[in-house]
Amino acid sequence: MVEKYNAVKRIPSFDVDMSSTLKPASFLNYAQEAANIHADYIGVGYDSMHVTRKGWVLARMHVIFHRLPKWRDNINVQSWHKGAAGFQFLRDFVVYDKEGKERLISATSSWLVIDIDTRRLSKFPELVESDEKCIKENVIAEPAPKIVMPKDCTPECVATRDVAYSDLDMLGHVNNVKYTEWSMNAIELEVTTTRCLKELVINFNNEVKPGDKVELYRHKEEGENGSLVYYIEGRVNGKSSFIEKLVF
Repeated sequence: MVEKYNAVKRIPSFDVDMSSTLKPASFLNYAQEAANIHADYIGVGYDSMHVTRKGWVLARMHVIFHRLPKWRDNINVQSWHKGAAGFQFLRDFVVYDKEGKERLISATSSWLVIDIDTRRLSKFPELVESDEKCIKENVIAEPAPKIVMPKDCTPECVATRDVAYSDLDMLGHVNNVKYTEWSMNAIELEVTTTRCLKELVINFNNEVKPGDKVELYRHKEEGENGSLVYYIEGRVNGKSSFIEKLVF
């Protein structure tokens, strides 16, 4: 029987913000590494996929922050592959406190397999047809949803970003975590420093590569119970590269 990825991590100083609280993007880095390690464990990691010129691409993610840990806290990070839904492969994540009693973060993600050379979707029957590699347990029951800018809104362009060295990963495109960093930076500092991020949903729509100029569009509205909801969309040449919904 396949086991979950399960690791204890101490929060370092470079992963927290000015209030010594874990940055949302830092959690996404932890999740990315957990996914990579667990994919290796179940035989579908980078090296084995690369032999057949296939690769994993993160398509969507939904994260609920129950309580963000602090600098020097010990946390328990878990992840597992849940199975396939059409062309999407589902993976969940959960973060507990060091005692393993309080759930701090819940997340679900949807991944696609692409042909590395053509960048087109690729079938992956080896994983679709194998229940042995799956754990049918939900942290969040529904897959990460599709999101779009609300109807009749007029988002404002609040920033532009020239893709630079620090944005790129080993596949030669902008790493998925960078989009959340850009989105948090596109929101007013008085919000990000005084309110807790409770939830984020992100859709990755098109690859962003070296030389691209990304325009960041923002729409803000009031949510339930006094919350603030932001939609941040990154566009390259007028085409959506990503869109993220953040609830504070």
